[in-house]
Amino acid sequence: MSETLTVERSGLVQPADNATRLRSAMLPSPCPQNHAANLLPLPDGDLLCVWFGGTQEGIADISIWCSRLAKNSERWSEPQKLSDDSSRSEQNPVLFLAPDNVLWLLWTAQKSGNQDTAIVRFRQSQDFGKSWGPIATLLDKPGTFIRQPIVVLANGNWLLPVFYCTTRPGEKWVGNEDTSAVKISADHGKTWRDVAVPESTGCVHMNITLLKDGSLLALFRSRWADNIYASRSVDNGESWSAPQPTELPNNNSSIQVTTLTNGDLALVFNAMSAEGASERRLSLYDEIEDEEGDTAVAPVTHAGKTAFWGAPRAPMTLAISADGGRSWPWQRNLDEGDGYCMTNNSQQKLNREFSYPSIKQGLNGELHIAYTYFRQAIKYVCVDEAWAKEAP
Repeated sequence: MSETLTVERSGLVQPADNATRLRSAMLPSPCPQNHAANLLPLPDGDLLCVWFGGTQEGIADISIWCSRLAKNSERWSEPQKLSDDSSRSEQNPVLFLAPDNVLWLLWTAQKSGNQDTAIVRFRQSQDFGKSWGPIATLLDKPGTFIRQPIVVLANGNWLLPVFYCTTRPGEKWVGNEDTSAVKISADHGKTWRDVAVPESTGCVHMNITLLKDGSLLALFRSRWADNIYASRSVDNGESWSAPQPTELPNNNSSIQVTTLTNGDLALVFNAMSAEGASERRLSLYDEIEDEEGDTAVAPVTHAGKTAFWGAPRAPMTLAISADGGRSWPWQRNLDEGDGYCMTNNSQQKLNREFSYPSIKQGLNGELHIAYTYFRQAIKYVCVDEAWAKEAP
C-alpha cells in the first residue's frame, strides 16, 4: 500500500461529476490531518462545520476547528481554531443550538492515545459562532467520550449520549470495555445525571433521534466491527432497551442518523464490517508514542470479543428508512474506494478512508453531509432525499 494522494482543499462548493443535484466541496484547513466532522444548520441560513485537525489523532497539537458556509455563499470560510491545549489531544467536536439560541461547542480532551483519560469541555457563543466565550469543563469523569449531538425533548430535558472508555488494571485503552450511557439535564446543561444503557459493552457513539411517534431510537457503532446496533426508549430516555444488531454492517467506525421533516430517517455510514477486512490493527493509536512516564502495557487478548481495528472505511453510504429504522430499503453510495485505514498518518498520505459522517437537514429540506476524506480533508456533500432513493 504505497499509493499517496493529495487532496485539494479549496472550500468551493460545486457540482460533482456533472451531477447538478449533488454538490460537494473540500473544506479548507492548514492541518495535515482533518477528521470527525459535525454539522449544524443555523436559523439564519448559515451552515457550520466543526472537526478536529492537527498532525495526527492522539498528538497534543490536535485542536478543534470551525468553518462556515454563509447563506447564498458557494465557498466555505477559512477555518477558525477554537481550542488549543498543548498537553491534550482535543477531539470529536459537537455543535448544539439550545432553545434560547445559545450555541454550544462540546469536545473531548485526552492525554496522548489514552481515551480513558478523556474529559468533555465546552464553550458557548451568543452570536451563532462568530465569537466564543471561555473554555470550561462540562464532564470531568476520566474516560468520558462524546461524538453525537444533544437532543431536546418536549418536556424540556436535554439528552447527551456518552460512552465510557475503560481499561483493565495496568492495560492501555483499546476499546474492549467501552459502554454507553445518556446524560440527562433538566436545567439547561448546568447539571447532568447518568442513565446507563444496559448490555452496551462494545456499543459506542450512541446517536439518539426522535421518531415521529414520540419514541426515541439510538443507533450505535460497534467495537466488534460487525453491525450497527439499535436501542429504543419510550419513556423520554429514562430507560433503554439492550442494543441489538441491525441488518446494517459496521466496521468500528462512526455513523450518524437524523429524522427528516417527513418522518423518514437518513443515515450515513460505511457499508462494511470486519468480514471485509484482510488486515487488522492492534489499536487506533498503535502508531504514536505515548506520553513520557506512562507505565500501562499494550492490551492483551482476552477470551470473548475484542475491539476490531483496521476494517476498511468505505464506501460512504447514505440510507433512508421509512419505518423508524427497522429497515433501510434505500441505499446509495456517496464515495467508493478501498477504504485503507491501517495507518492514521496523514503526513505520508497513505490513508484512504471515508469516515465519521455527519448529516443534518437544511431549512429547505436539503441534506447536508460531511465526512473525513483520506484523513486529509473534510468533504461536504449536499443532496436531497430523492437522490438517495434513485438507482445510481
